[in-house]
Amino acid sequence: MSKHQGQIVEYVVRRNGYSLSDLANELKVNRRTIYNWFKSESLRTDIIFNVGKVVRHDFSNEFPEMFVTEEFELKPKYFKPNIETAEQSSYKDKYITLLEKYNDLLIAQAFCLQE
Repeated sequence: MSKHQGQIVEYVVRRNGYSLSDLANELKVNRRTIYNWFKSESLRTDIIFNVGKVVRHDFSNEFPEMFVTEEFELKPKYFKPNIETAEQSSYKDKYITLLEKYNDLLIAQAFCLQE
């Protein structure tokens, strides 16, 4: 029985948590094409290879008849620092501090009301 290549590729992509929109953008295809590949029983070698490069997965394990490990030179992907995340973290810290002060005021007020 032959392997359903599309399902195997889909499993790897989804297991790695890679966004299908990001995958489509990286491969310069639309999302519909990605879904069609997942449904396809056999895929061209270059498609599997390119998907593997984008999601940083060595498909030589799943398809040893098509690839050798050396083909998938998985260099660390460069990620730009997300400035929004740093700003959001700063706002989050300020928000938590403000909530803690508000909580202290409520406790103090409740204590005063009990006396």
